[in-house]
Amino acid sequence: MKIDVIIPVYKPGKELLGLLDRLQVQTVPVQKIILMNTEEKYFEQLVYGQRFSEKYPKVEVHHLSKREFDHGGTRRRGVKYSDGEIFIFLTQDAMPVDEYLVEKLTANLRGKVAAAYGRQLAGKQSNELEKLSREFNYPPVSRIKSLEDLPELGIKTFFCSDVCAAYRRGIYEELGGFVRHTIFNEDMIYASGAVRAGYQISYEAEAKVLHAHNYTNRQQLHRNFDLGVSQAEHPEVFGDVKSESEGKKLLQAAWQHFKRKKQLYRFPGFLVQCCFKYAGYLLGKHYRLLPKKAVLALTDNREYWRQNKD
Repeated sequence: MKIDVIIPVYKPGKELLGLLDRLQVQTVPVQKIILMNTEEKYFEQLVYGQRFSEKYPKVEVHHLSKREFDHGGTRRRGVKYSDGEIFIFLTQDAMPVDEYLVEKLTANLRGKVAAAYGRQLAGKQSNELEKLSREFNYPPVSRIKSLEDLPELGIKTFFCSDVCAAYRRGIYEELGGFVRHTIFNEDMIYASGAVRAGYQISYEAEAKVLHAHNYTNRQQLHRNFDLGVSQAEHPEVFGDVKSESEGKKLLQAAWQHFKRKKQLYRFPGFLVQCCFKYAGYLLGKHYRLLPKKAVLALTDNREYWRQNKD
């Protein structure tokens, strides 16, 4: 079965080369690695003086401008460059833990399973709050989710992450692919459509990548503003399923986590971070009530609003 990997790239560093090295030694080989690079000059700075094409013969690079980048649209373009029966999306900072990533990620892509996503682990440099978040969102037990799980899982039924996810082309084309223009959440929007159409989403806990960010409270505000915007713009996905309940579960999990580790002194800082997240989320959900200047000050993706304006 042909498997391609598609990676959106922006201002790449040596971590991208490390990712490509890991992809070349997988137990299930990939046919092609497609890099959707934003701004050619940054990519040229990385590979200057290297025999890049000789070292990475499976890699093809497609450049686009920053103005052209879109979370959904850019990935749609990447899929068009692929002829794989399965295509995998990774981000440039998602590092496979071992050589079994492709094998484990694609193991259950059959029957009614439309897509699968892997487990994201915090790295050595991650702070305690980031480690907690990763443990909460990416538990050690795999699960296949369908519409029947909606009463139990709520919004998590549709959870999927293109940091590390695999898709079956036949179902992807049947469902119309990723939304063409979105500020965020192209993966969950697609997953929701797949689940509502009778398909399933598989969480593969054994398909592991290192991926974490120590975001500041301000960065959390911006990120969650865009998250709120994406939910406001797609009521067909998020309108009848509330996300707030997941926040309450995370608070409870955090209390137990810090209590177990005898680190309750960290809980107030976690609460402050949650306040920034929730404030960004609420502002994003109601962005239509805000002046344009406020939206541009709150967003983490100004190019999206310039595209909207045009």
